[in-house]
Amino acid sequence: MNAERTEIKVRRVSSRKRSRESLKTHLTPAGKSGGGGGGGGGDAWLQQCPKRWSLSSIMADIQAAEFCSDSEDLFGDYDSILEDSSLLAKLDDAEQTERQRDVRPAAVVQPNFTSLRPQKDAVCEDVLTASIIDGLEDEAFEDLPPSQRQFQEQVQENVKRSRLDGDKTSTPVRDTDRTAEGKTKRPAKARRSVADQLKRTMVCNAAAPSSVSRSVVLKEAVVTEEISVAMQAMETVSAETTDLGPFFGLPSRVKDLMYKLRGIKTLYDWQQTCLNLDCVQRRKNLIYSLPTSGGKTLVAEILVLRELLCRKKDCLFILPYISLVQEKVRGLASFGLELDFMVEEYAGSKGKFPPVKSRNKTSLYIATIEKAHSLVNSLIEAGRMDHLGLVVVDELHMLGDGSRGAVIEMTLAKVLYMSKTTQIIGMSATLGNITDLQTFLKAENYTSDFRPVQLKEYVKLKDTIYEVDPKEEDGFRFSRHLNFKYSSSMQKLDPDHIIALVTEVIPTHSCLVFCPTKKNCENVAGMICRCLKEEFLQRRREEKAVLLRELKDSGNGSVCPVLRRIIPYGLAYHHSGLTSEERKLVEEAYSNGVLCLLTCTSTLAAGINLPARRVILRSPYVATDFLKRSQYKQMVGRAGRAGIDTEGESILILQDKDRNMAKSLVCAPMENCYSNLMHDDGKGLLSLLLSLIGLNITTSLDQIRDFLCGTLLSVQQAQLCVEQSLWEVVQRCVGLLQDKDLVTVAADCHTLQVTKLGKATYKGSVDLTYSDLLYSDLSKGLDGLLLNSCLHLVYLVTPYDMISQCKPDWMLFFRQFTLLSAAEQKMSAAVGVPESFVARKAAGQTVKKSVNMEVVRRMYLALVLFTLLKETNLWIVADKFQLSRGFIQSLLSSSSAFCSCVLHFTEELEEFWPFKALLTELTRRLSYCVKAELIPLMEVAGVMESRAKQLYNAGYKTLTHLANADPAVLSKTIENLYKKQADQIVASAKMLLNEKAAALQEEVDDLLMVPLDLPAPLKTQQLT
Repeated sequence: MNAERTEIKVRRVSSRKRSRESLKTHLTPAGKSGGGGGGGGGDAWLQQCPKRWSLSSIMADIQAAEFCSDSEDLFGDYDSILEDSSLLAKLDDAEQTERQRDVRPAAVVQPNFTSLRPQKDAVCEDVLTASIIDGLEDEAFEDLPPSQRQFQEQVQENVKRSRLDGDKTSTPVRDTDRTAEGKTKRPAKARRSVADQLKRTMVCNAAAPSSVSRSVVLKEAVVTEEISVAMQAMETVSAETTDLGPFFGLPSRVKDLMYKLRGIKTLYDWQQTCLNLDCVQRRKNLIYSLPTSGGKTLVAEILVLRELLCRKKDCLFILPYISLVQEKVRGLASFGLELDFMVEEYAGSKGKFPPVKSRNKTSLYIATIEKAHSLVNSLIEAGRMDHLGLVVVDELHMLGDGSRGAVIEMTLAKVLYMSKTTQIIGMSATLGNITDLQTFLKAENYTSDFRPVQLKEYVKLKDTIYEVDPKEEDGFRFSRHLNFKYSSSMQKLDPDHIIALVTEVIPTHSCLVFCPTKKNCENVAGMICRCLKEEFLQRRREEKAVLLRELKDSGNGSVCPVLRRIIPYGLAYHHSGLTSEERKLVEEAYSNGVLCLLTCTSTLAAGINLPARRVILRSPYVATDFLKRSQYKQMVGRAGRAGIDTEGESILILQDKDRNMAKSLVCAPMENCYSNLMHDDGKGLLSLLLSLIGLNITTSLDQIRDFLCGTLLSVQQAQLCVEQSLWEVVQRCVGLLQDKDLVTVAADCHTLQVTKLGKATYKGSVDLTYSDLLYSDLSKGLDGLLLNSCLHLVYLVTPYDMISQCKPDWMLFFRQFTLLSAAEQKMSAAVGVPESFVARKAAGQTVKKSVNMEVVRRMYLALVLFTLLKETNLWIVADKFQLSRGFIQSLLSSSSAFCSCVLHFTEELEEFWPFKALLTELTRRLSYCVKAELIPLMEVAGVMESRAKQLYNAGYKTLTHLANADPAVLSKTIENLYKKQADQIVASAKMLLNEKAAALQEEVDDLLMVPLDLPAPLKTQQLT
């Protein structure tokens, strides 16, 4: 051994060195460091020494030691690690003194020298050892960055234990699970002195085969462990390790963007509570219910951002109306650009199925109810459901809303069945049977009655105002009398005292007046203006003049005479008779305070949020139907503007005959929400079964039964399946699908399969009622398709469900029919509408020959659309056909969406191959109905025709021009364009440009991808 000692030298080199002088400040006793009282004993020294020392950092910084054997006394002539030979002697003295005292405080945590002592020896620890070793405890984590400190406690024990088990180090490990009170007593045996243990520790550390410092090793171990834990947490869908920052798991940058783009500094208490719910942290499904204007959407947006940024998963945001989708796309496009994710619009004719695979980016799909269903179907078919991390449904209570409710249920049931990792968040008004929805979605529920502004509800009977109070016997408590003097002429003009009610708040505050019909909206607005003072005309006069100019531009020189008369007073009406551009201008003017009062229908309450100080319900009816509780709550919920008003108030105007019904309206509990899959003779269930079979989700009746167990219909079958059981209903529906030649049953194995027609039907989202009719019309169209005019194509894509809303004016029909070319008239006769029939109806004569009136009305609507495509001026067409411009725009929007459906329908049927190219271009024309050069600009969310013309004339002629524009310059160049609007337009243009680039990149990737089924090279033996 001695010979070997002269030849072998093992050297431990530290990666970090400090001078020995600097080390003296760490461990030199107080008495030696220049302080007073040089004669202190062991206790004094212990009291003054630091509580925690870092053994690993000290050992790492000591000059590399040379040694030959573990058995050799390493310290020899160099007895102290501080070049101070007194330390170990002092330790021995202090140990002897402490042992004599035999003091053992129970609360002191004892160190564990498991790695140092032999297994056969039981060591009796004492407080001195604990005190000293506690001071020398390893603090490997003190140098770690904050992002890694969160793993300190869970990683510390694992890392040290693995090193001890592997006998690679002998650093003391504190046993945090044992205290002096709770540890097991063992027989005391002879123990090593502290000095011996320190010597042994240093020898073992020096002998450890490590080329780097222990601090570095532990840091590396922590990083590895952090990655491992994070990946494991992702797999177990834990939210704890997906935190990227302090703002509910998101970086502070998101909070800054919320303030910069939205003006939001802090969240309401309920929002913070909801975001910190345990079920939200564990990504469980959640339904949360609050009154209107409570701030529900912000919570959903934060959860969406967390999914996109932290978990790197795509999200689907479902909204009920196209206008809301477009507004949400505009609002989130800036976030997408700043935080590097895609925002894609799925509404009307927009949206690609399946979605484009964005390279290294996540996507937020913002979709209407129908488009969301098609999107989920395409993801299932493409095998990409695992990419969808979160589905948010706004207005979840619309599950009970007819055919649209059935589509929501189908979508969510498929998500639940096909993906166990996709989270579902539902925002809802308060419902009476929310537990049914919880069972359906396997969700927890959070409910709050929070409103940012207190709401007071009143009713008016004659000239008396009563406050709604459910505690009162009749539900109402006297509040006050109206203090407004009416002349006899005014009393006749305004018997309901609407003028008195509105003039109490306008023009200082805002007011909404909900009316039962569209015509009543216009009449009430005109009536109020007649009684307003001249001072209303002077208020914000210039801004109202600008609004009228913008309305005139949007109408290509035309403006509604009613709006022209009432806007100078600060009033306007808002209903579906307006074009989308007119509605948008009116909404912006009201939000900015240019208008102080809107008369509106109930559709405003379900759409964009336009709050008011006072909300007046002109009548408890919508058309001829008495209000539902949910509709009433939605309307009165608009009362009170957060940050502006201290309170909001609603006033329901009643007649004596409606008093009892009104009591139940304002005081009764909320309505229940029921499944609509059985609505309209089970049309929703038929559509669901067809898509399930077509997507291969289910291929047998047993599998269908299993799937339906996860629907709201199954939860509520006791109430909804009274005459027949759900199983009997399913069997009947499958039989109907077979009768329609949409589904077949394999004779050998009883497997359900879709036919080509069935596949085309569900892929095109075509109503099953019309699928065979559409197929027949398209087949006839191929026989004599008119190509020198688009009239024939327009007829083929005119929506079947709009026919019932059409009642032709026969004189106008005949006048427009005579303007058609001979070929177009021949085409009309071919589909079943000859000129002779139209002429006889216009003349009021009886038509003996039987003619299908459905075809006639459809041809009339097609003629309206055909004229609009030629004129591109909605006002002129509305005047020609004596139709409201709102109806014509609704027809245009429905036609473009149906054209997109027919396009997907024909793509699945080889015999209809000519339609693919023809319908692609027609969809584009119907979507915008403007001159071709304006279409690229109108693709941008928020850009209407008049704005597109302004941009084009200013030199912004393409999407690229707009995406690269400076918002500040743009707002100065374009008249009446605010900076905020310019920011949104440029952000939307950039997002759309990125989306188009991603689509092109996907095509490139597909072209360059090596085929998976590429034949393998033949072996040499085979070649020979």
